[in-house]
Amino acid sequence: MIQNIDITGVKFSLDDTTKKYVTKKIGRLDRYLPKHARKSVTAEVKLKEINREHGNKYEAEVILHVPGKRLTAHDSTMNMLAAIDIVEAKLVTQLKKYKEMHIPHVGRRGVLSRFKRSYAREL
Repeated sequence: MIQNIDITGVKFSLDDTTKKYVTKKIGRLDRYLPKHARKSVTAEVKLKEINREHGNKYEAEVILHVPGKRLTAHDSTMNMLAAIDIVEAKLVTQLKKYKEMHIPHVGRRGVLSRFKRSYAREL
């Protein structure tokens, strides 16, 4: 669970259910982080309410500070909880790419063995 989550509302009043939902969704993103980054990760969540001509519209922006990088995701929908879900899905894909880049054995399994098998067939 990510311990350092800063939740702010811009023109949006935060209630307990929204805070719990954000903490639950964003807090469990640590399962996609490498072990060396789990203790030092921090999250900033900005929830905004924007009044447009089509009615109320909500925006959610999450910034994750991981060692050596800053991951951001931003989305706007008609429902605040749906925006948080979409932002979480975007961050999951970014964290998987981050993990592949920073851990040498993740994402490259079997490259040499495939090469050895194809080379053995040609002999």
